[in-house]
Amino acid sequence: MLPLFDEPSAFDRAGLATRLRALAKENIWIGTSSWKYEGWLDQIYTRDRYLTRNKISKKRFEAECLAEYAETFPIVCGDFSFYQFPTPEYWQKLFASAPPALKFALKVPEEVTAEVFPVHARYGPRAGFRNESFLNADLFSAMFLEVLAPFRERISALIFEFGARATPVNEFIQQLNPFLKVLPKDCNYAVEIRNRTYLAQPYLACLAQHNVAHVLNAWSRMPPLQEQLLIPGIFTADFTVSRVLLREGRAYEQAVEKFAPYDHVQDENPEGREALRRMIQRMKEERRAAMIFVNNRFEGNAPTTIEAITG
Repeated sequence: MLPLFDEPSAFDRAGLATRLRALAKENIWIGTSSWKYEGWLDQIYTRDRYLTRNKISKKRFEAECLAEYAETFPIVCGDFSFYQFPTPEYWQKLFASAPPALKFALKVPEEVTAEVFPVHARYGPRAGFRNESFLNADLFSAMFLEVLAPFRERISALIFEFGARATPVNEFIQQLNPFLKVLPKDCNYAVEIRNRTYLAQPYLACLAQHNVAHVLNAWSRMPPLQEQLLIPGIFTADFTVSRVLLREGRAYEQAVEKFAPYDHVQDENPEGREALRRMIQRMKEERRAAMIFVNNRFEGNAPTTIEAITG
C-alpha cells in the first residue's frame, strides 16, 4: 500500500549547510563535481520547486537547481567546461543562475590539455591525432581567461586535467613548466594527472615552483587518497584541491552502471572517508586553503559522502 503522504527525508540538509558554512570560514571549501542530479531530490533539492503538472520538469530542474544547490554548498566544480570553450553568453547565464556567494572551480577545456585527441567518435576526424593547441597559453588566455574575467571574483580555481599519458614524467615537465611560467598570477591553478608514476619529486617541484596545486584525486588508476597524503611535498601551493572521483580499480563506466541515478550510497569507502577527514584536519592545522569536490561515482551519492566526512 502506498503511503498517504510523502515521508520526510532523513537527510539533514540544514545541518550540512551549517557545517559547510563554518568550514568555509576556515577556508575549507567542500562541494560536489557537477550538480544536475535528480537523484538528489528530497536531499539537496526540493521536489515541489520543479514540478510542472505534478511531474518533475527536467528543463526547469536543470535551469534552476544551481540556485538551490547554493543553499547547502558554498562551492561547486564545473566539469562541463572540459569539453568545449563556453561562450560569453553561456557564462553570463550560468553565473546569473546562482547567488554571488557561490564559488566555482572550473576544468580547463581539453583543447588546451589533450596532447593527442582520444580515439572516440565525439572527436570526429581529429580522433587519434596530435592537438596543435596543446598547452597553448595564448589560446587559453584568449578563449578562457579573458571570457571569464567579468566573473573572476567567483572563481576559486582552474583545473588542468591531463589524461593518462605514454610520455615519461621528465618530458611532461619540460612541456608543462614553460606553460605554467607564463600564466597570469592572479588566479589559483591546479594540475590533475592520471599517471601514478608521475607522483614524484620532479613533478611536485615543478608545480611548487609556480605555486600550482597538485590535485589529490581519487581515481581508478591513481593511488588512493590515503597514500597520496603521505607523499613528501604533495602540497605544492598555499592552497590545495582534491577531486574524489572513483574508487581505485573501478572504471568510470562501471561506476555509472552501478550507482545511477545516484540517490543513495551503495559502496561505502571508509578508508577514503577517513583520508578526507585527515585532509580537512591537516589543512586547518596548516592554515592552508582547501577545495574538496566529491563525485557521485565515488560511493553512489556525493551529498551523503560529504555529510559523513563533515558530521
